[in-house]
Amino acid sequence: MALMHRLAIKAARLVWRVTAPRTIGVRALLLDREGRVLLVRHTYLPHWYLPGGGVKKGESIEAALHRELAEEVGIADARIERVLGVYHSRREGKDDHIVIFVASAGGGAGDGAASTDALEIEAAGWFALDALPATTSPATRRRIDEYRSGATGLGSW
Repeated sequence: MALMHRLAIKAARLVWRVTAPRTIGVRALLLDREGRVLLVRHTYLPHWYLPGGGVKKGESIEAALHRELAEEVGIADARIERVLGVYHSRREGKDDHIVIFVASAGGGAGDGAASTDALEIEAAGWFALDALPATTSPATRRRIDEYRSGATGLGSW
């Protein structure tokens, strides 16, 4: 099943290179009670990332963030605290704008993180901000560094 998902993503990226659609995405720098950040590892990418995804037509940015957190890691009670930044990416052939929110997990979220979408999410885990996995994506590291320094991010992904 993961192979089919990887092939579908590769096909989508080929279409995006031709059509260059404008898209908007959301990601959460989601923190638990201990100040650890939640990261996910996708089935079709080699790195750890902040959880999130695309905003669907007719969906608000806030609703998209809550939907993505529920779908990817089963967290339905995250509290949005602020916007960390808005970034632009042309990396996959899309004209993509990504809104990063700082949010806190409610309830017992820090007790464990579970992938709820086995087709997309291979693993999920909480990590100390100063002890990220070696394979954390460079952009994810930049967003976490911005958060730690108190900066508001803008510009390129």
